[in-house]
Formats: sequence, C-alpha cells, structure tokens
Amino acid sequence: MTEVPEHLLKRAAARKAALAGGGDEAVEAAAPEVAESAEVEAAPPVVQDTGDVITEDVGGVPAHLLERSRRRKAAAAAGEGGAAVPSAAASTATATKAKAPAMTAGAASGVGPGGHTQRLLTVVKAGSIQQTKGEAQDKVHTWPHLLSLEFASVLSMTAIITIFSALVKAPLLGLADVNRTPNPSKAPWYFLGLQELLTMFHPMVAGVTVPGVALVLIAFAPFLDKNPSNKPADRKYAISMFTLFLMFWAVLVIIGSFFRGEGFNFVLPWTSKVFFEL
Repeated sequence: MTEVPEHLLKRAAARKAALAGGGDEAVEAAAPEVAESAEVEAAPPVVQDTGDVITEDVGGVPAHLLERSRRRKAAAAAGEGGAAVPSAAASTATATKAKAPAMTAGAASGVGPGGHTQRLLTVVKAGSIQQTKGEAQDKVHTWPHLLSLEFASVLSMTAIITIFSALVKAPLLGLADVNRTPNPSKAPWYFLGLQELLTMFHPMVAGVTVPGVALVLIAFAPFLDKNPSNKPADRKYAISMFTLFLMFWAVLVIIGSFFRGEGFNFVLPWTSKVFFEL
C-alpha cells in the first residue's frame, strides 16, 4: 500500500478535529499545523519554478500538489508586495478557517473542500468496498436436476404397471356375438362424455360444436393468459378455465358410467345395479 505523506496526515487530523465539533476554535488551533504542511507543500526542495507543468511525483509528494505549489509561487512573484499577495502558508490557514462550514456540510457526502476526494481514496482498502455476498437464484439446470428426477419417475411408474399387470387379471368380457347386442351398449369410459352429450343435444351440436368450441378455447388459453409466473396465486385465469373444463367432462363421464342403465336410460345406482364394465 502507498504511504501517505506526512503533511496530508496533519491536514486530515486538523479536518477531523474541525468536524468533531470544535468549529472555528479547532480550526484556529490546527492552523499552525496546516500552515506548516502548506509550507512543505509550497517549497519542495527539489522542484524549481521553470514554468512547465509538473506531471511526476518527486520525493513522495504527489504531482498535483507540486503543481499547486508552483502556481502559488508564480502568483506570489507576480504580486506587488508581501501585503498584496499573502504567502502560501497564510492563505492556506485563512482558506481553511473560511471553509470550515463548507467542510462540515460536505462531510456527509464524503467530498472534501473544493470537491477533492483523492485523500479519502488513499486510505480506503479496495477489499472493503467489494460485495462478496451472492444473490440467491431460483433457477436450476435442466440436466441433471430436472431430467434425472423425470427419468427416475418414469422407471418407477413402468415397474409398478408391469408388476400390477402381471399379478391382477384384466376384467375382459367374452367374445363378441353379432346376434346378441349387450344392453346397455356403452362406449369406453374416455368417450362416455360424448355419448352422454348425444342423449341431450343434436348429434351436430354434441359431436362437433361443443367439442370444437372446447378445443378452440384450450388452444387460445396461452395467448389469452400470458402471465409467466408459475405460482397458483398468479394464474387464476388459467386454473379457473382448466378446472371448469375438467369438472364438466368428469361429470358427464360419471353420469354415463354409473347413472345409465338398460336402453341407456337414467337410473340410480343404489336402487338398480351398476351397468358399467371396463
């Protein structure tokens, strides 16, 4: 770490005393130290006023301080006398006393007199201003986090179905007889909803219009509800639409399965037998 020059340390101590609540008295008490540091600043032993801009550090003193000293010496030499142009030390002490309220006002924003902040940066370590805490993310990689779980669930379901089909006999009916039609004659359970609609409406309405409208609404659902959230509380429209469709179809299937008897007439399953087979 670069060493801080002694005159900058003295000036910082004087400013800290002024900001701590001393006010003008603390500034006046620290004025000799500030003047001494200003003299060091104004008269570097290795710099001569040649008129050229100083861009390199000399003897550990920053180049901008040496350039400021050169300009003050040039201004003092161009004056008519000592009374007309004050010395660098006196001007520094007077400016420090006059700008004490300004330093107090600018302390909250971290800006020193004249808008300079390079003195603060020389004593702040780089590691103390770096954020090391990582932000939590709710995203994971598709592989292996998602696909591994899906693959395991597929294998588990396949094993369960295989064992169940090997141990339990399927309730199949006998061979079909073209001379004897079963009564009632029902479609498979996944088509019983359509068969139930045929008992209520015209075949054109029950077989084309109602299923067509339902499929079109389902196809347009992603375009009507563009909410990207995956939380149920934020997807009320999509959940309500799917629930209505599912309940409507489930009710039709249940009625066709358990409440339709001979001749596909409406019966009560607890007073008549259940006319339903897989």
